[in-house]
Amino acid sequence: MAAAGAGRLRRAASALLLRAPRLPARELSAPARLYHKKVVDHYENPRNVGSLDKTSKNVGTGLVGAPACGDVMKLQIQVDEKGKIVDARFKTFGCGSAIASSSLATEWVKGKTVEEALTIKNTDIAKELCLPPVKLHCSMLAEDAIKAALADYKLKQEPKTGEAEKK
Repeated sequence: MAAAGAGRLRRAASALLLRAPRLPARELSAPARLYHKKVVDHYENPRNVGSLDKTSKNVGTGLVGAPACGDVMKLQIQVDEKGKIVDARFKTFGCGSAIASSSLATEWVKGKTVEEALTIKNTDIAKELCLPPVKLHCSMLAEDAIKAALADYKLKQEPKTGEAEKK
């Protein structure tokens, strides 16, 4: 008798599950459940992925990492003769929040002057992406990568000691 009752219960539960509305598999993916939709957007459709010529005098490269979580971020900027950032690229090895932070950072630096780009703060990136406190280090990496790329660019603009002595 107990087996018959269990069978009826199983059939009733199956019937309910079959009639329940189902969400598409995409909406059940891990990033969609764990990350804000802005992070998912930048993760699934990253902007400005790639590299620029690091040997070019008008390209600055910033390479930063967080040993605690294993995230590594390379961000590059290309600056025109007027000091405006005309292109930016990134390559990031890390979680969805790190990739999204890199992607957003490249969007934000484009069109800014070198000095304006220095004003981008990790708190602004975190706020835009709605990062939870446990993921704030990702936005910090992005800010550090921007600063490192700008520092590298500025270093390349300084005359070499041999050139300065010749003049």
